[in-house]
Order: sequence, then structure tokens, then C-alpha cells
Amino acid sequence: MPLSVAIQMDPIASVNIDADSTFRLALEAQARGHSLFYYHVPDLFWEGGRVCATGWPLEVRREKGNHFSLGAQETRDLSTTDVVLLRQDPPFDMSYVTNTHLLEKIHPATLVVNDPFWVRNSPEKLLVLDFIDLMPPTMIARDLVALREFKGRHGDIILKPLYGNGGAGVFKLGHSDTNLTALYELFAGINREPLIAQKFLPAVERGDKRVILVDGEAVGAINRVPQKGETRSNMHVGGRPEKIALDDRDHEIAARIGPLLRERGLIFVGIDVIGGMMTEINVTSPTGIQELERFDGTNVAALIWEAIERRRGA
Repeated sequence: MPLSVAIQMDPIASVNIDADSTFRLALEAQARGHSLFYYHVPDLFWEGGRVCATGWPLEVRREKGNHFSLGAQETRDLSTTDVVLLRQDPPFDMSYVTNTHLLEKIHPATLVVNDPFWVRNSPEKLLVLDFIDLMPPTMIARDLVALREFKGRHGDIILKPLYGNGGAGVFKLGHSDTNLTALYELFAGINREPLIAQKFLPAVERGDKRVILVDGEAVGAINRVPQKGETRSNMHVGGRPEKIALDDRDHEIAARIGPLLRERGLIFVGIDVIGGMMTEINVTSPTGIQELERFDGTNVAALIWEAIERRRGA
């Protein structure tokens, strides 16, 4: 049955149609006969008990420089829509949090993917804490003394913002590095959020595996290899995607976390695995489905829509 689909995302004009996961999801939805409505994040609002968005009917096509067409701008009550794709990129800040509160008002009568309550309550670097035996030694702290002691215990560490994304603000501090205090002062001058410190995993030189899960099931993976001289493997900062297969450890991790993801309505999730250790569970706006489709021929977008259609049917 055709569905009416609203997509909450960053401006579509600037997406890379060969890499953007939201664009691929829109293409697949359209191919399945679903109608598309697109709006920008600031154009969602609540008034008089209604959650509305001002946006445009959308058509997409895989043509560089001509990849979308918009209909006449209109304002829609999103409770009249079957599905909302919550797909804007982080930062996961108070704007993002407020947005999830508004979308929660219409979910699940309108199915929001991923579930906005659990997006808000499962940030990438916090949900992973429920699986301490699957992750490297980690500290979340605002206290400089505690962070110094963590570094003293583990030597080489990674220090990064708790709510950062895309590799921004990620630093490797070697055993003899004396920049911890300076970095702490830099971060403290920007916001009041804690930092996350993790023991450095040398296996990152061979790649940071992005394992994609659909409704709690691992469906494939890509390996993201950092550039020479880099420790960050994120594709946003130049990490090179490579073909890689799921291994026994990936399946072990997926079997542990999958039931929780399904229970929480986290349909499209990407986890990061380095040397067999899980470092993040990405639920806000995961990526990687186009690269996986090119490498393995796995149509992850179709699998995601099948999961959405099952839930709508239920």
C-alpha cells in the first residue's frame, strides 16, 4: 500500500547523491510508490495540538545537478502523514532534542523512524555504555583530574566531544602527549558538556568497520580506512570506504544489541567496530548504505522500507 512519507533533513540541494543515505532512502520510497514531502529542520512547529511542517512535495532522481524537483510550498499537519523520516545530521544539541519532543507527539500513529523518544535517549556515545564488555575502556567526564587519571592508566587515548559527529573535534593523545589540559580548556570554553575518552585502538589503522543493522539484524558492513597520518576514519574527514565482510564478532555484537534496538524502534542503525570492539551505536542519522550497495549489492534501503512497511501494516 502506498504511504505518504515526510522527510526531515538538511537541504537536499547540497547532498552527494552517490553517498547520501537519506537520498537513497527517498529514491527507494519513490520506487515503491510512496509519495514524498520534504521539509527543513527549522520548519517544524507545534500549534494548538498539531505538529506541522512547511515544506514541499518532492521527486528525486539519480541525475547529478538535477537530482530533485519540488512542488508548491505548503504546510502539512504531520498527523495526516504515514511516516516521518527523522534524518537531519547532528550536532545532537537542544534543537535536536526539542525536535524529538515535537515528533514524539505524533508517534506512533505517524511512524517516526527512528523512534524520536529513543533517538533522544540513546545518543551514539551513551547507548554503547549498556554493553561495557563489548567496548574499549571508556570514561565520560567533565573533571580534568579524572581525565588525567584515565590517560595515566591507559597511555594512548582518544579524546572527543560527547555529542560530536563526523570526526569533528577528535584528538589522539599519545602516552607522552602534554596537550590534555590545553584541549580540555578549549572544549570547556565552547560548551559545558562532558568529554569522552577512550583507550586508543591501534587496529584503527586497518579500518573502522561500520556495521549496518536493520530492525536489529546485521545486514552488512563497510570498512572505513583513515588517510595516512590520520587516526580518524570518518568519511566526512577523508576516510576511504572499502569492501569488508561481516565476521563472527560482528554477528556476536549484533545478537547482543539487536533485541534492544528492535524494542526501541531503532530501525536503521550503524555501529562502529574497531578491532572487534564497539565504540559507538549511531541512531540519529546513520550513513553507509550506498557504499554497501556498491560493494555487496545489498539494497539496504529496500530492507529499511520493508521494515517500515511491516510496522505500518502491524
